[in-house]
Amino acid sequence: MDIRESLDILMFIGLVVALMSGYPVAFTLGGVALLFGLLGIGLEVFDFGYMAVLPQRIYGNMTNDVLIAVPLFVFMGIMLERSKVAEDLLENMGRLFGTLRGGLGISVSIVGALLAASTGIVGATVVTMGLLSLPTMLRRGYDPALACGSIAAAGTLGQIIPPSIVLVLLGDTLANSYQKAQLEQGIFTPETISVGDLFAGALIPGLMLVGFYILYQVWRAITDPASSPALPVDHSMSTGDLYKRTLQALIAPLTLIIAVMGSILAGIATPTEAAAVGAVGSILLAGERISGAKRPVRLAAFALIALLVETSYFDLRIARADLGAGAMLGILLAGVLSLAIAWGLFVSLYRLWLNGVLNEVMQSTARVTSMVFVILIGAALFSLVFRGLGGDDTVHAFLTSMPGGTVGAVITVMAIMFALGFFIDFIEIIFVVVPIVAPVLLQMGIDPIWLGIMMAVNLQTSFLTPPFGFALFYLRGVAPESVTTMHIYRGVIPFVLIQIFMLIILAGFPALATWLPKVLFG
Repeated sequence: MDIRESLDILMFIGLVVALMSGYPVAFTLGGVALLFGLLGIGLEVFDFGYMAVLPQRIYGNMTNDVLIAVPLFVFMGIMLERSKVAEDLLENMGRLFGTLRGGLGISVSIVGALLAASTGIVGATVVTMGLLSLPTMLRRGYDPALACGSIAAAGTLGQIIPPSIVLVLLGDTLANSYQKAQLEQGIFTPETISVGDLFAGALIPGLMLVGFYILYQVWRAITDPASSPALPVDHSMSTGDLYKRTLQALIAPLTLIIAVMGSILAGIATPTEAAAVGAVGSILLAGERISGAKRPVRLAAFALIALLVETSYFDLRIARADLGAGAMLGILLAGVLSLAIAWGLFVSLYRLWLNGVLNEVMQSTARVTSMVFVILIGAALFSLVFRGLGGDDTVHAFLTSMPGGTVGAVITVMAIMFALGFFIDFIEIIFVVVPIVAPVLLQMGIDPIWLGIMMAVNLQTSFLTPPFGFALFYLRGVAPESVTTMHIYRGVIPFVLIQIFMLIILAGFPALATWLPKVLFG
């Protein structure tokens, strides 16, 4: 092994050790890269010219249209969290299913899926459901382990069910890796994949996971009735009122989910444009719940949906020569709808500002977005130095030498990412690990969409696995004192096994991830 190979291996080990020591991630990435870059220059095995590419990399990331979706989806998730959507959903779903044995656990799984499709932020979902559902489940006699496992597992669905921040970042990184892999193979007109492809690919596996969670809840209720008792029937509310309240709680988030995901899957909007629709929709939803002025907000929500529908049927571009009477009428209608949306937004934002909600949401969005992009800059510097030290060749030689060929290489990468998920957040794994290993795997002929969904489910599994899963720490932070850490660990084990079972199914049937993108996007 020559000096360059030794340095790139030591560089990766040094990064993992530094991250586990608790240093800030972005500065750790940049600091380790600079240290080993200077060491490589001193040993005359690293060309400083690699560093000259860094400004272009940063500029490219800052002007990347796909990554604009990150702050928009973050804003959407935080705004929905502040607007008490989760409280209404949990309360009404609990009433609807609670009279069944295991009903509270089923309602947690369903609400977790809805929140995942609305917010895509794992920590917020786990904490919210832990605060709202866990005390109720314990008070009603639920087994503490089952209650904790249900909440933690449902909270991690935000990793895989679109629109997910994980899939947005993973889609952009995999697109670059896929193009690089094709260029390495001599394909100079490379194909590409989009975040929309990953969203479509994740839909079936994500819904299957929700189904498996619910089946497990039903099985526990049948085999161990004492672990998940039914709630007593609430005679103060009629069945009709119960259905009406549940429907009212569901309509707004479901409409937003359909508007965001439907516009992507129907090809009406790109993920970034859909994220903007989601951000606007979340403002209107929060304004409707918090402010007293319901009519302008509801009118704006209707106008937003109508504008999306009109966009799918009419060409609304003004700067074209063939503007007929029908086109002018469509453009005029779009203008009226836009004014209605603007009025509803103004009313919502003003009321949210008076209530102090807007300021909180803006600050939280700025903090999360800044963290993502600062880590992205550090990861860009790390990858440049790692490649300059010959890291790509080392990884390629390592993976291609695995017994079992392509299967062995995939299993090795999944095992490494699973282990790193205990100690490193998904953002670092996506920005640091994926660009290193993905080009090698994609050169072996692996479908990029299937690989992306496998990585997402794998990361979701590691975030749920004791003793270091991130979701467990989130839940531990809000759980009552009566709930021990061992309750949480025991409760998540069955759900971890479900996740692993899902990975095995995906490995055996790749079409679960690749079929829908082919149908929708060809």
